Amino acid sequence: MHFAQYYLDCLSQASYLIGDETTGRAVLVDPRRDIDDYLRDAEAAGLRIELIIETHFHADFLSGHLELARATGATIAFGEAAETGYPIRRLRDGERIFLGADAAADGSDGADGVAAADGAAAAAPSGVTLTILATPGHTPESICVVVHEQPDAPEPYGVLTGDTLFVGDVGRPDLLAATGLTPEEMAGRLHRSLHDKLLTLPDATRVFPAHGAGSACGRNLSTETTSTIGEQRRYNYALQPMPEAEFVRLVTAGQPATPGYFAHDAALNRDGHPLLDTAPPAALTLDAALAACRDAGAVLLDSRPLAAYTEAHFTGSLHTSLDTRFAEYAGSVVEPGTPIVLISDPGTESEARLRLARIGYDHVLGHVPDPAAELARRPDLVTRTHRLAVGEEPPADAQLIDVRNPSEYAAGALPNAVNLPLATLPTSCATLDPDRPVVLYCRSGSRSVIAAALLEARGFRDVRDIVGGYEGAVSACG
Repeated sequence: MHFAQYYLDCLSQASYLIGDETTGRAVLVDPRRDIDDYLRDAEAAGLRIELIIETHFHADFLSGHLELARATGATIAFGEAAETGYPIRRLRDGERIFLGADAAADGSDGADGVAAADGAAAAAPSGVTLTILATPGHTPESICVVVHEQPDAPEPYGVLTGDTLFVGDVGRPDLLAATGLTPEEMAGRLHRSLHDKLLTLPDATRVFPAHGAGSACGRNLSTETTSTIGEQRRYNYALQPMPEAEFVRLVTAGQPATPGYFAHDAALNRDGHPLLDTAPPAALTLDAALAACRDAGAVLLDSRPLAAYTEAHFTGSLHTSLDTRFAEYAGSVVEPGTPIVLISDPGTESEARLRLARIGYDHVLGHVPDPAAELARRPDLVTRTHRLAVGEEPPADAQLIDVRNPSEYAAGALPNAVNLPLATLPTSCATLDPDRPVVLYCRSGSRSVIAAALLEARGFRDVRDIVGGYEGAVSACG
């Protein structure tokens, strides 16, 4: 068996290539939009990708099923409950997919569980076999994929759990992808999926989730990208013995704020989207960039490191650095569909565009080739971020805003701080007075700079953030 995990740190996202080396037949699960790695590795291993399985409609990134289907001719498959704007194969609960010898032409079992050809009795299938488990809860159409190296193997090799089960957590039941059902209803379904399906697997079964630490699809994800059913049964807080009602209460409380682009991506993954454009972004003069902002409603998105941005940036530009969770933070402060002009260090503009494309932000007009030179040339357009050192007193009438997630805020916050998470700030900032000073802080100082840029772009007159964030303030007091 060929089994490969592809883990993308900047989105905390995992996809999987599974193939039978005797037949060369392969399946790709939860692909991202840039598919070159999959195609290269499949070719090197002598595999043909014939089926693309999505464990659910992802909300945190734009899936690559359409790009991969175009490149390989593979069929796209979802759980049976999925409704899409493009042709798919619906995978039913308990269905087996045979990749080995004597498998059916479409890779699935026949009506009686055995493939047949030309009316003749078929030999029992052998080789890599996948079993589909319907596991609603994170979303209605969620599925998990159990992997066997042979159809009659006594124990599975592993299970691909999508966003149903993570290492250290379970999928959140409150995302907009589950429109029409309450978080409590979805949490009840999730409880039954976990206990009636996944926890019936042997303890030695490897667990391969779709996300790791940092993802907004859960609140307690581990930095480990694999585990076992047994380890999760013992150590995952959400899998400990408890009544269903207590589980529902536990997993619906304190979830991270939902970035604004999640609903946009879930809809594109469901309805379809244009294929990825890999051309490098066009070079724009600063005058052309400013004209795009004025005439086309574009935003300047500065992807340079935090230190460079805070020292000098174009007035009104937004910020999220490439050395952080660039795409997720961009999707938190830039409205989907907004034209974007990149302010990037030379040589990084294509990476910035690709990361934006991974969340479906394709409307990149271009980039300013040498931001440092333009900033030096046009000091009249330049602003420096106003940062408070730890211990420095803020203005007496300042509005103190904590932009961390609710669970972080609940665990400890600065006195008199109001919690407005970064992901909700584009709308919640309407509750603030733009004529009074605003002081922002996060955990260590990165998200607060992003938030400060957003408020400055919205016309707030006096915006400051605390260097070192909550951790720095607590350390200084301790």
